[in-house]
Amino acid sequence: MKTLLPLLALLSLSGAAPRRATAPEPKYPVSAIPASLREGAHAVVRAHDEAVVVKSASRLVHTVHRVITVLDNAGDDFGGLGVGYDALNSLSYLRGAVYDANGRLLHQLRPAEIRDQGVGSQGSNFMSDVRVRYADLRQPQTPYTVEMDYEIVSDNTLFYPDWQPQKSEGLAVESARLRVTMPPTMPLRYQERQLPAGVKVQRSVAGTQEVYQWELSNLPALEEEEAAPPLEELAPAVVLAPGAFEVQGYRGTADSWQSLGKWNYELNAGRDVLPPATQAKVAALVKDAPDERSRVQRVYELLQSSTRYISVQLGLGGWQTFPATAVAGSGYGDCKALSNYTKAMLAAAGVPAYVALVGAGDEEADVRPDFPSAQFNHVIVCVPLTKGARPDTLWLECTSQTEAFGYMGSFTGNRHALLLTPTGGQLVATPRYGAQENRLERRIDVFLDALGGATATARTLRTGQEQDHYAQLLHALSPAEQKKYVTERLKLPTFTLTKFNLAATTAGAHLPAVVETLGLSLPGFAPPAGKRVFVNPNLLSRLPALPALAGERQADVLLPRASLHADTVRLHLPASFKAETLPTAVQFSSAYGNYSSEFRSLPDGTVQYIRRVELKRGRLPRTAYAGYVDFRRKISIADKAQVVLVKTES
Repeated sequence: MKTLLPLLALLSLSGAAPRRATAPEPKYPVSAIPASLREGAHAVVRAHDEAVVVKSASRLVHTVHRVITVLDNAGDDFGGLGVGYDALNSLSYLRGAVYDANGRLLHQLRPAEIRDQGVGSQGSNFMSDVRVRYADLRQPQTPYTVEMDYEIVSDNTLFYPDWQPQKSEGLAVESARLRVTMPPTMPLRYQERQLPAGVKVQRSVAGTQEVYQWELSNLPALEEEEAAPPLEELAPAVVLAPGAFEVQGYRGTADSWQSLGKWNYELNAGRDVLPPATQAKVAALVKDAPDERSRVQRVYELLQSSTRYISVQLGLGGWQTFPATAVAGSGYGDCKALSNYTKAMLAAAGVPAYVALVGAGDEEADVRPDFPSAQFNHVIVCVPLTKGARPDTLWLECTSQTEAFGYMGSFTGNRHALLLTPTGGQLVATPRYGAQENRLERRIDVFLDALGGATATARTLRTGQEQDHYAQLLHALSPAEQKKYVTERLKLPTFTLTKFNLAATTAGAHLPAVVETLGLSLPGFAPPAGKRVFVNPNLLSRLPALPALAGERQADVLLPRASLHADTVRLHLPASFKAETLPTAVQFSSAYGNYSSEFRSLPDGTVQYIRRVELKRGRLPRTAYAGYVDFRRKISIADKAQVVLVKTES
C-alpha cells in the first residue's frame, strides 16, 4: 500500500485517471472475405504462412501460422488442429485463439485445454513414441475464425515439410506463403505442383542464407469431381526434400534414388544374420524342394506361421530394423524387421532376395519417379528367381499371416518400389494387375414361379484385386458378421438371404480368389402384368450411370483399376410361361473399356443372359469425361434390358 498511495495521489493531483484496458482491435472479420472465395466454400484460409529454417544437415525448424474462417457446420473440422511430435521432432509451442464473425476475440487457447495423447498407444500391436497435441476451438455458432500457431524443431532431416494450404474440398484460400531459409552450402531441392499461372519461386539472400519463397492468393474452393484423382493431386503444392541429411548420426544424401537407397541399405547392414538353430531349421525345410519357387514358398509359409506383426515407430526405429536374431527369438516385428528376417531366411535357403521400400495403401498415389525423396511408408521383399526355365520375380508381403504367396494386390501392387542393394537403390515396378487378373465371374440361376416370385442361387468368383476386400472380410469378420455385411449391400428391393458362404481359393497364375455362394428368396420379383411378365435378369451387376458435366471439367479422368466382369444368368421359367421377346444383343468398345450382352432361349426353355464388361485402367485428360459419361450411360441402359415372358394358353 505504501508504494501505491503516492502514485494514486500523483494521478489525483494531476487530474489524470487510471488507464483502462482496451479491447483488442477486431481481427479477420468475415465481411472482409471476398464474395468469390465464399462461393462453394465451407471454410476460408485467411492466412497460411509456413517458415522452414534449415539450420544444418541434421536440424530444421518449422513454424506455422494458420488462420481459418469456418463458414458453416460442414467446415467445423477446421476449428481444431492436431500436431504430431516424437523423439526426433519436438513441439516448441502450440497457441490458438478464436474470433466471432466480426473479428472480436472470443477465447484464447489455454494450455490446460490442449489434449496430449499417444498414437496407437492403446493397441497391442503398436510401439510408438509419436504423440499428438490437439486443440479444439470449434464453436456452436458459425461463422467464426480460428487462429493457430505452432513450431516444430526437427532432428530428422530425412523429411522436409510439404506445403499445400488447400487439401480439402470446400476450402478456399485467401492468402498463403511458404518461406524456406537454407545454409549457402545446402541448395534446396523442391518440386512445384499445380501452381497457378505466374506463381513461381522468389529467391533472395538474407545475410549468408539462401531464401526461397512462394505465395498464393485468392484460390476458390475445390469441388471433388466424379472419376477424378484425389484433391491432394490437384491442389497447388510445393514439395521439399533434402540433398544432404542426417538422422541420429547417420548421414546420407537423397538427391538420387541410388543414394537414398544406399543410406537405407547401410543403415540396416549386418542385421540379417540368423541364429544357427534358425539356419538349420530353414535348411531342413527346403532340402527336398524341387525348385527356387518352392523354396521361397516354404520359407514364406514358415514366416506366416511363426511370426506376427507389430508397428515400431521409435526414433531411428522408424527406418532401422530389429536384427533378424531378435525376430527369431521373439516371433514379432514390424514391416522392416519381418522383411529383413524373411530375406535372411531366404539366404539360408540359398535364394538371394532384396528388401524394398514402397508407398503402400489402397488409395496411396505412386511415388514421383522424377523427384527422389522419402516417399515410402512400408517395406516388402523382392525375390528375383534366376534359376529355371524362365526368369521371374516374386514379391512377398511379410506382415500378413493370411496374404496369398507372391501377391501384392491393391495395397502394394501397380506402383514403384525402391530396391535396397549393396550398390544403392533401384526404382522398380511391383506386379501389375490388369483385367485378366482382376476378374469377377458370376453364375446365377433364377427359378421363377407363376405368381411372380422367385428363388435364386448365385456363385461369384473374385480374383486378384477384385477379391482384396472380400479376403479381408473373410479373415476379419465372423461368418455371421460377413453375412450381415453382404446382406446390407445387396441392391435388391425385397429378398431373404437363405444361404451364404465365403471361402478362399486360388485362381490361375497363383492368384488368390474368394468364392461367394448365395441363396436368395425373391418374393414379388417379377409380378405378372396381365398375360405378361417383365424380368430384368441382371440382379447383382448393374453399373450405374454417372452425372453429366454441370460446368467446365477441371480434373483429369482417373480410371483406377482394370477389371473384367463376366455374368451368366439363367432364367428357369414355370411351365405356363415362355419367352416372347428377348432384347437385342449389345456390344461396344471405347478408350474406357468394352461391353457386350446377349440373350438366348435355350432348348430346355430357359433364357440365358450373358454379360461381359471390361474396364480399363488409366488417366485421361479432362476432355475425356464426356465420353466416359456416355460409355457409362450406355452400360446403364443395357443393364436395364428386360425379357418379356408371356403366359401360354392352357
